[in-house]
Amino acid sequence: MRVVYRGLAVATAVVAVAATLAVVLPSEPDEVAAGPVTAPPAAPSSSGSAPSSPPAAAPTPVAAQQRVTPRPEGSLAPGYTAMEALYADPRVPELTRSVKRMTLRSPGRRFVKDRRSGLAVPRLPRPWKAYGAAPFTTKQVLPKQRGTAPRGIFVTCPLPIMEQKSARDTALLAARWTLNHHPEGSRITWLASQPVKRGWMLVYRVTYGKRSSRAAVVVLDGGMSKPGLAFVTVPDSQRKQWRDIGRVASGVRVLG
Repeated sequence: MRVVYRGLAVATAVVAVAATLAVVLPSEPDEVAAGPVTAPPAAPSSSGSAPSSPPAAAPTPVAAQQRVTPRPEGSLAPGYTAMEALYADPRVPELTRSVKRMTLRSPGRRFVKDRRSGLAVPRLPRPWKAYGAAPFTTKQVLPKQRGTAPRGIFVTCPLPIMEQKSARDTALLAARWTLNHHPEGSRITWLASQPVKRGWMLVYRVTYGKRSSRAAVVVLDGGMSKPGLAFVTVPDSQRKQWRDIGRVASGVRVLG
């Protein structure tokens, strides 16, 4: 009888081990391999529950990190176009439809040829005189006056700024660029704006403190790799030559 009881005990133990293995092992060996590959679960805490991870912060776009307000200088702030920088510049007001056209005079018979920009511009009468052009391609100046630094200048060159889709926008950027050649703190007031053959013309007042200048830019497509720019400015200390602003505006033409 003792032998019979021992046999029954051994059989019972075998059945119990087999049942335990059936619960622990997967029913099919390929179930684990067929499952998705994921990161290992977090180690359980002492209480037995897994710690919850904080939600990941949304990534900040690089462009938003670099986008800063344009400063009123000639250079661009990162992330801004040339026109956006223009609109943000307090020195240059909006050019509205209220700005009128001006009557253009008949051009004179004497011209200066600028073959680099593809322009022919008026040779202004005395007291204007030709002067060393660099860094421009042609240059005419009025005599210096005692007690004041600004004097009248009239220059041409290939467009020194980026050309825009419209000649009007290009002329606006050119006028903003000319503030580099006026006293610090200068601001623009528009006097005239109109299309000209193959380009655009702007006439404006530049105010700096209690003084001012009259100025004009003409941007024309002279058939070169870049449009040509003609720029003239005359301070109020030489206001007798303000009439030459209109002469320049009406006399610039394409060389040919």
